[in-house]
Amino acid sequence: MKKMKYKNKRKLCGFLYTVPWIIGFVMFFAVPILKTIHWSFNEVGVKESGGMELTRNGVQNYVSLFTEQVASGSRTFLQVFTNENTNLLVNAPIIVIFSLFLAILANVKFKGQGVVRTVFFLPIVLGVGVIKDLITISTGGDLVTRGTGLFSQGIATMMLLRYTSISSDIVLTITNYVDNIFSLISQAGVQTLIYLAGLQSISPSLYEVAKIEGATTYESFWKVTLPLIGNITMFVVVYTIVDIFLDSSIASEVYRFAFTKSRIGIASALSVVYMINVLLVLLIVLLISKKVVKKDV
Repeated sequence: MKKMKYKNKRKLCGFLYTVPWIIGFVMFFAVPILKTIHWSFNEVGVKESGGMELTRNGVQNYVSLFTEQVASGSRTFLQVFTNENTNLLVNAPIIVIFSLFLAILANVKFKGQGVVRTVFFLPIVLGVGVIKDLITISTGGDLVTRGTGLFSQGIATMMLLRYTSISSDIVLTITNYVDNIFSLISQAGVQTLIYLAGLQSISPSLYEVAKIEGATTYESFWKVTLPLIGNITMFVVVYTIVDIFLDSSIASEVYRFAFTKSRIGIASALSVVYMINVLLVLLIVLLISKKVVKKDV
C-alpha cells in the first residue's frame, strides 16, 4: 500500500477538522438560507386555511426595498447600508489595533500578572452585559448611562475647537471614540484573547536572536512579532467584521419587517442583500490580505 504524502495528510486532517462544522451548517443553516432566498422572490401571506401562501413576484421585493421601503428613523436602505459599511471601515481597524495593544500589555511579565489578567478578562468570562449591570449598580448608573458625551462636551474639546486650527470633524471623531471607550473595550475582548494566545506561541528564542543581532524592541515588534501573527491578524479581522455586522441595525430592521410589519418577503430580500454585503466585504479583505502576504514573501 502506497504511503500517503505529508502534504496530503495535512489536507485530510484539515478536512476532518471542518467536518463537524460542515455537518452543523447543512443541518441548521443551509435549509433556512435556501428558504430565505426563495421567500425573497415571493410575496408571503397567510392562507385562509392556515399556512404560508407564496405569490411569485420576481425581484419586486429587492426593487421595493431600495425605492419604496423606509428603515427606522426615516432612512432609506441605501443610507443604512452606506452608514453600516462606513462604520465598519472606521471601527474594524480601531478594534483590531486596540485589541493587539491590550494583548501586548497583558503579555508583559510582571508581578501579579495572573491577577491582572483575571480582572481584565472578567467581562469576557461573565459576559459584558453582567459587568455593565454591576457597574451601573455600583456607580448609580453614572459611568454607563451618563458616560456618553462627557468628553465631547468637556472643556478640553471646547478649547481644541476654539483655539486650534484642527478641523472640527477630526476633533469630534476622536472625542466620539473616547466617549465610547467602554463599548470599544467590550468589542475587543475576544480579539484580545486570540492575540494573546498568538503572542504566547512565539518562541522567546526568536527575540533573543534579534536582540543579539542588535535589534531594538521596536524593530523586533515589526520584524518578528507582526509577521508571525499575520495569520492570526487575518482571523481577528474577519471575526471583527462579522461581529460588527451581527450587531448592526440591519438585523433589527429584518426583525421589524418580518415580525412587526409581517412583510416576510421584504425581510427575506433584506436578509439576502445583507448576507451578500457581508460576503463581499470579507472577499475584499481576503484579496487584500493575499496581496499583502505576497509582498511580504
